[in-house]
Amino acid sequence: MSTGIRFRLSFMMFLEFFIWGSWFVTLGTFLGANLNATGTQIATAFSTQSLGAIIAPFIIGLIADRYFNAEKILGLLHLAGAGLMLAMYQSADFVSFYPYLLLYMILYMPTLALVNSVSFNQMKDPEKDFSTIRVWGTIGWIVAGLSISYLFTWDSVENMASGFLKNTFMLAGIASLILGIFSFTLPKTPPKADRTQKLRISEILGFDALSLLKERNFAVFFVSSILICIPLAFYYQNANPFLAEIGVADPTGKMTIGQISEALFLLLLPVFFKRFGFKKTLLLGMIAWVLRYILFAIGDADSGLFLLIIGIALHGICYDFFFVSGQIYTDSKAGEKFKSSAQGLITLATYGVGMLIGFFVAGKVSDMYLAADGMHDWQSIWMIPSGIAVFVVFFFLIFFKDESKKQSNLS
Repeated sequence: MSTGIRFRLSFMMFLEFFIWGSWFVTLGTFLGANLNATGTQIATAFSTQSLGAIIAPFIIGLIADRYFNAEKILGLLHLAGAGLMLAMYQSADFVSFYPYLLLYMILYMPTLALVNSVSFNQMKDPEKDFSTIRVWGTIGWIVAGLSISYLFTWDSVENMASGFLKNTFMLAGIASLILGIFSFTLPKTPPKADRTQKLRISEILGFDALSLLKERNFAVFFVSSILICIPLAFYYQNANPFLAEIGVADPTGKMTIGQISEALFLLLLPVFFKRFGFKKTLLLGMIAWVLRYILFAIGDADSGLFLLIIGIALHGICYDFFFVSGQIYTDSKAGEKFKSSAQGLITLATYGVGMLIGFFVAGKVSDMYLAADGMHDWQSIWMIPSGIAVFVVFFFLIFFKDESKKQSNLS
C-alpha cells in the first residue's frame, strides 16, 4: 500500500468517527437540556442507531455489493448526512428533530461497513494493515470529544444553559460535507457480488448462520451478547447527561478517556486470548460492566471524581473484551461458509435487537428515577444495569462450557 493511499484511508477513518463522536456522545444531554425531552424520548432518539443497524445490511447488500462503487455511495450518504445535520441544528423541539435523526442514522450506519470495504480492498494483508488504519477512527472520536470540551467549551455549565450544544450538529455537518466530497477521491472500490446470482434476504441479515445456534456454547454467547447490550445502552444514553448533571467539568472531554482505553486494550487483547482463553476474556469484559456502574453509583463530582474516571477508563475492557472478543469468537466458530453471515447475525442481534431493548429500558428507568426538580436519582439508575450485568455474568459462567484447550490451538 502506497503512502498516499494509506493517508487517504486514515483521513477517511478519522472523519468517519469524528463525525459520529462530535454529536452522539452529547446527544442525551442536548435533548434533555435544550429540547426538554423525557427519558423515553431520549431513548427513542438513541434507538435510531439500532434501527439504522437493522436497515444497513439492506443498503449494503442490495446496492453497494451489487451495483455501485463503495466510495461513491459513501460520498453520497455523507453529503446527504451533512444536510440532515443542518436540519437537526435548526430544530427547535423533539418532534421536529426526531425524523431528521432517524433518517440520518439510516444513512450513516451503512457507512461503517463502507469505510471498511474501501480499506480492505487496498490491503494485501488486512490482519497486519487494518488496525493501523482503523486506529485513526478512534483518534477522530477522541479529537471530537476534546474539541467540544476544551476548544469550543460547548459543554461547560454556562454554554450548555445557553444552548451551545446544538453546535455539535453543525460541527458534524461540516465534517460530513468534507468527507462526502473527499470520498470521491478515494481508491475505486467496485461491487464484488455477482448480479446474476439471486440475492436472498436471509443471507443479507445473517440468518444463514442460525444453524450455529444448535451448538450450546454459541447459543449461550449469542443470548449473552443481546443481554449485555442493555448495560451498554445505559452508558451510551446516560453517561454524558449524568456527568453534566452532577457537575463534572468538561464531561465530553473526560469521556474520551474511554476511547483511549479502548485503543490500548485492543492492542492487549491478543495477550489475554493467549493467556486466559475466550471464556475468561469474555467474562472479564462482562465483570467490568458490573464494576463500572457500581463506580458510577458511588462516585461524585468532588472527592469521588476518581471513581468516575476509573469507571470511564474501564470502557476499553468493557467493550474490547466482550464485543471485539465476541467478533473473533464468532469468526472462529463460523467456518468459511458462514463467516459473513455469522458476523451479520451477531451485529443484528447486538446493535440491532439488543441495543433497541437496552435503550428502551434505559429510557424507562431514567424517567422512573426523575425527581420533581428535574434531577435524577443516579445511584438507583446505575445499580440497575450493574444488576443486569451480574445476571449475564452468572448466566454465561454457568452455561458456557470452557473451550480453553481448543482456544489455545486457535491462538
